[in-house]
Amino acid sequence: MSFGQGGPQWGSGGQDENPYHSRQGAPGSSGPSGTGGPPHQGAGSTPDWAALADASAARSRRRRMLLLGGGALATIAIVSLVATAIVRSSGSDGKSPRAGASELPGPQELPSDSSRPEPEFSSVAPPEAPDPKDFISSEEKDTAPLTADTLFPGRKLTMGDRAYAKGPAGRAGSCAAATQGGLGTVLARNGCDQVFRATYTKDGVAVTVGVAVFGREAEAKKAARQSTGNIAPLSGSGVPVFCKGGPACLFTSNSYGRYAYFTATGYTTGTSVTTGDKRAYRAKEDLTEFVFRQIVRRGNAQASAAVAEPAG
Repeated sequence: MSFGQGGPQWGSGGQDENPYHSRQGAPGSSGPSGTGGPPHQGAGSTPDWAALADASAARSRRRRMLLLGGGALATIAIVSLVATAIVRSSGSDGKSPRAGASELPGPQELPSDSSRPEPEFSSVAPPEAPDPKDFISSEEKDTAPLTADTLFPGRKLTMGDRAYAKGPAGRAGSCAAATQGGLGTVLARNGCDQVFRATYTKDGVAVTVGVAVFGREAEAKKAARQSTGNIAPLSGSGVPVFCKGGPACLFTSNSYGRYAYFTATGYTTGTSVTTGDKRAYRAKEDLTEFVFRQIVRRGNAQASAAVAEPAG
């Protein structure tokens, strides 16, 4: 059924009902073939696929922009909610976790009295610790007991992994009686008061240690520097005579404070000590170090006692 000449065939078989499909006008017609479709096309022309593709791409871009914008807004909203929750959880009591300076109590709000007393500091500087050497440099200050047992305590001496047995020990009121050669004269000339001796043995090596006591440090230092001869080896109490009658021995002299100390080292078998003899030299060094430590320990003990019980 037709509604006027040149009109579309509604419902005709095979006719495309797509509104964007081109419609053929009547012969001689100058108007458009319909409304809402694409621009007028001539008879027998095909659809403008490029225009249709552009339109479809534009719609896709609009949809993507809408989706992206919606996602960004959703992300911002979530971040805001999380930040708000964190702030509320960290300050649940309604206050900021770090109070500003304006929230600190003023001076009028602080307690004016305290039950704890304030510390007091003395304006007087504490006295300097005494020098231990001062106590062993003169007889006026060196007043601690002085005997063979205080200088050479115990029954044996251990130095590192080496143990020495203690033999005879004693005191000589005459300094010359405890010496050999010219040492007695040197000691007497410099004011020697007394000499203490002790002998130690290990593996056939014997060492006699002699400590000469003076009134002043300068006297002991001068006697050690001028020394000649040697301290007389002390035998007995199981220690045979040594360093007498010809065998070569080692002799040393030193001083510290008002004490000059000497050693005589040799073999109990009468064998001479040779250069590079490790056993004899080691024994000599051990006993020299030992007597030095004993003199230093004497000064330290008297200095500590002076600090604990100051004079006056």
